[in-house]
Amino acid sequence: MTVSRGPRRRGTRHLCAVAAALALTGSAAATATPATAAADLREVMFVGNNWEGTADVIKSSGDFAKIGRVNVIPDKNERMAEINADPIKWIAFMTIRNSVGEGHDQFVDDMYSTPDGSSMVVSRPSFADVVSINLTTGAINWRFPVSGYRADHMAVSPDGKRVAVSASTGNTVHVLDIVTGKQLGSFKTGDKPHENVFTSDGKYIWNMAIGDVNTATDATWLDWTKGDRKITVVDANTFQQVKVIDMRDRLNAIGLNDYSDAVRPAAFSPDETKLYFQVSFFNGFLEYDIATDKITRTKTLPKNPATSEDRTTWVNDSRHHGISMKPDGTKLCVAGTMDDYATVVDRATLQEGPLVTVSKPYWATVSGDGKSCVVSESGADQVTAIDFATGKKTVSVAVGDHPQRVRLAQVPADWTGPSAR
Repeated sequence: MTVSRGPRRRGTRHLCAVAAALALTGSAAATATPATAAADLREVMFVGNNWEGTADVIKSSGDFAKIGRVNVIPDKNERMAEINADPIKWIAFMTIRNSVGEGHDQFVDDMYSTPDGSSMVVSRPSFADVVSINLTTGAINWRFPVSGYRADHMAVSPDGKRVAVSASTGNTVHVLDIVTGKQLGSFKTGDKPHENVFTSDGKYIWNMAIGDVNTATDATWLDWTKGDRKITVVDANTFQQVKVIDMRDRLNAIGLNDYSDAVRPAAFSPDETKLYFQVSFFNGFLEYDIATDKITRTKTLPKNPATSEDRTTWVNDSRHHGISMKPDGTKLCVAGTMDDYATVVDRATLQEGPLVTVSKPYWATVSGDGKSCVVSESGADQVTAIDFATGKKTVSVAVGDHPQRVRLAQVPADWTGPSAR
């Protein structure tokens, strides 16, 4: 799916600390290289250029300057030969291209670094797999084909050792060892699993299933055709279901019967008592209190008058897609995807700041220093930083074709790109 995580910045920052600890103790020796001692790692951001099949690596704060680029489809010829030799795989590949891909192949949805900074782990929708790519050589370390025909959002555990990936047509989440690519377990979800979130203690995984977002049955009275949409919470060690949250009942309870219950990107509050989430077709977000199991506040954000009200023209049922939270919990940053803006929202008052003009922003995350919101402008092939304090744009950096997911990561300090492709 074209679209997190901006949410869970705290967990990602914890991953950075874990990376240093692992390198110091030597427990990551299986993939370490001489250049990956703790003192030789640097924090960066990975930007996935979905239609191009590359990932740009940029600074994680400051001027966000580009550092290097990784080809995430070095095995493209081999994968295409497999697809062309299998009629079912070919049909699935072309369906992705002509539906969620908007006429393009989807080569990178999500990315994380291994704890020692030696490799990038990437989910590749059109190839229905997850691969680990050596950042020194550009070669593939391992490949894991997901169930079904499309890989989607991922999440990394706070200790950096596991990565969860949604198999969107298989209604399954696979949890893999991030170093070896071996499956540690899996669990079933609702229709079209999308965003995954580990809790900060690493005990639970939350998965949001968004249903069928590439159909034309977008009228409110046809909402029932979109499938089984729900949040599935599982034990991250046993992969047993802990609870299921269907937002339909919670929305109906506050009179929002016409709102979609397809939960899109989401962000936990720092204490994980509240969940802030977007739903299909809605220009805004909702606040959900976990203890009381109720939606407590709804925030409607401005519409762009230039945006068509024909919901079938909104990409993959998105109106707004991308939400993140400042580490201290005081501000939210929202990507108004179809409305071509991003804005910082005060969490206490839910008052939005300036509407920063950006082109089809498809993700919102937080800079390494916690001072900025970073959105991917998929319509302009750049990422843009917005200052949390002022709500104003500070800088834009050009990247590849159709940037989507943006994640904090680690690479060797002197890294500028793979030495071979």
